[in-house]
Amino acid sequence: MYDGRGGRVPQEKESSNAADKAVMHRTCIAVGLALMFGLATPDVGVGQGSSTPTDPRLADPLTAADTPEAHHADSVSYEIDPFAAVVPFGPGERLEYKVKLGIFNAGEAHMEVLGIDSVRGEPTYHIDVAMRGGLLFGAFKLDSRFESWLDTRLMMSRRYISDESYTGYSSYRHFEFYPDEMYWHQTDEDVIGDLPSALPLDDMAFIYFVRSLPLEVGQTRQYSRYFKEEGNPVVIEVLRRDVRETDAGTFNTIVVRPTIKTDGLFKEGGEAELHFTDDENRYLVYMRVGMPVVGSITLHLEKIIPGTLIHPEAVAR
Repeated sequence: MYDGRGGRVPQEKESSNAADKAVMHRTCIAVGLALMFGLATPDVGVGQGSSTPTDPRLADPLTAADTPEAHHADSVSYEIDPFAAVVPFGPGERLEYKVKLGIFNAGEAHMEVLGIDSVRGEPTYHIDVAMRGGLLFGAFKLDSRFESWLDTRLMMSRRYISDESYTGYSSYRHFEFYPDEMYWHQTDEDVIGDLPSALPLDDMAFIYFVRSLPLEVGQTRQYSRYFKEEGNPVVIEVLRRDVRETDAGTFNTIVVRPTIKTDGLFKEGGEAELHFTDDENRYLVYMRVGMPVVGSITLHLEKIIPGTLIHPEAVAR
């Protein structure tokens, strides 16, 4: 661990009630996230609009010009970056969801690539995941946001911010990643730790990373790229193909089970499933996470706004 000036810094210890907080955190995330998404009977929801399926195999092809909303990237010009990694997403992409807790409607959420930012001089996709809602006639409320800055060329995290707020709990964490020096810095608590990989990934970045992988049924892959050593290895299992009906259309999907060795929604034994479109877009259209008592949390795609691809192969698509 380093202080940014080349000196070693001792790791700060977790508080004595860390275990209790972890249990509470997992429960509340389960109610409010769905590895990153929202909850029931929203007080104020993420903006909605008419369903806009794009071109996954069973959905009718649709371009941004066909939607009533303007394409997010239309107002900004993005040039092709000859060094950008080949990925199926780009600035302006926005996926909107409804979330269910068991059989109950559980609010709304979105995943969006806001644009291209620079972090310490390196180009990054600025990824935004937001959720808002409430349960029990307003007795439980949630308003949380997660942001990740994913290097456009190396597909690694440069920065990660989580700002979670729900009834009885709030947490703000800001991480900066320094892979050249192999350490991370949690700036809100001034905690420094060692990176286990020179290509670290945070929780949100892992979803986008999986979208960039060639997925074949029966494959099991392991990656030691989670930014905290105790979360590794991350296991990615490709389970099967499926068909999902959503408000955004009907899609052929390929089903993936991620396992991260942390006390989150993708913990070991959690039986999580992510359904990505079985095409070049790899949109996340459905997610299920098994939970005690409620049975499951599910995430259902409502709308797709395509992004602008910036990698060299985008010219041919």
